Amino acid sequence: MKRSFLFTAMLLFAVAVFAGNTDTVSFYSKALKKETRFVIVTPANYSLNKTRLPVVYLLHGHSGNYASWLHDAPQLVNKSDELNMVFVFPDGGFNSWYFDSPVDSTVRYETMITTELISYVDQHYQTLADRAHRAITGLSMGGHGALYLAFRHNSLFGAAGSISGGVDIRPFPKNWQLNKVLGDIETNKENWEKNTVINLVDRVKNGEQRIVFDCGTGDFFLAVNRNLHLKMIDLKIDHDYAERPGQHNKAYWGNSIDYQLLFFKKYFDGR
Repeated sequence: MKRSFLFTAMLLFAVAVFAGNTDTVSFYSKALKKETRFVIVTPANYSLNKTRLPVVYLLHGHSGNYASWLHDAPQLVNKSDELNMVFVFPDGGFNSWYFDSPVDSTVRYETMITTELISYVDQHYQTLADRAHRAITGLSMGGHGALYLAFRHNSLFGAAGSISGGVDIRPFPKNWQLNKVLGDIETNKENWEKNTVINLVDRVKNGEQRIVFDCGTGDFFLAVNRNLHLKMIDLKIDHDYAERPGQHNKAYWGNSIDYQLLFFKKYFDGR
């Protein structure tokens, strides 16, 4: 009995030592004209150690919210401590795709994240407030959003990723109510062409950003990810791309994020 109690106590102590801190923060967004929330995860010794840390922004998928990543990958609380990073999970709305909608003025998540949220985080937390220590990734709709924001705001993000990302939305004109944020594709084709990730690759200069993305072999977004990979090869843009067995689900996302965080860790460390 004593030996069992000692083992349990040691296990609980180990979990406590390697667990990060999680907070939910609310702030007013002028872009959205409403209060919005984000979750921030910091290492266990964050309040004691005044060292400034690199930041990874993680964007949720369609119909998710700021708390979704904690459900999809609960190990992130420990990963913050293990990798000595700050994680930020913004709220991207039910169906924003992380751009400023050309047809709905209430959907301005690109502006909210790039001009308000990053500034708020850097002002209120111990972050290294430069692109060399700031990365962004996301899953599904958030995978689209992460590369979309990174490619359009190179000065903010030195590294970017996507997991199971909808990196080309044009093949899906009837899905996820995309017409509500872009208009019908038949009459608003330019909106769709301008706001899909695969068409933004032409503005990327090789070597300016570290890029990583992956997709499961059983995922309905596999074809568009392969197309993005091939286009980047044609344009000679260095990137890491992987396909692994898996579906468009929590099991795949929770596994993939561990690989991407190691990729970002190497970047932050200058490797």
